[in-house]
Amino acid sequence: MSKNDKKAVTVAIVGVMAAFAAILSYIEAIIPFTIWIPGVKLGLANIAVLITLYLYGSREALAVNFVRVVIVGMLFGSVFSTLFSLAGAITSFIVMVLIKKTDRFSIIGVSVAGGVAHNIGQMAVASFVVNSYSIVYYMPALIIAGVVTGIVIGFTGSLILIYLLPLIKNMK
Repeated sequence: MSKNDKKAVTVAIVGVMAAFAAILSYIEAIIPFTIWIPGVKLGLANIAVLITLYLYGSREALAVNFVRVVIVGMLFGSVFSTLFSLAGAITSFIVMVLIKKTDRFSIIGVSVAGGVAHNIGQMAVASFVVNSYSIVYYMPALIIAGVVTGIVIGFTGSLILIYLLPLIKNMK
């Protein structure tokens, strides 16, 4: 396979992952997931970001993350929901890339760090928007939610990678 063919395959797969992330976001939006913490979501779209990070790297995963936030924001969100989503996505992405580079954590550990960081990023924006830091009392619940959802997303991502890695290696 030529270098251009490999590049085309990578672009195609990254596009599919961005679409997969957008679909997962939509599914999450239409299926209510209510627990005792208002506003908490599983973060299903992060499965696609995590898989892309492990299959291709940070640049491609950033593309999936950014495209997903923009598409979902335009289709289903508002300016504020997009701002919150972008803050969480950027914060979690940076943390996941840095944690992954250490090679000390499994995909589940990287996902947990990303889940917690996502909530911290969104809380920072919320504090700025409401011009009050009193909502940080909500942080312990969000950290717990980030750990739990990070485990679920990381475990799911690791299972999917088991099947995708051999297929992708054949295409490279």
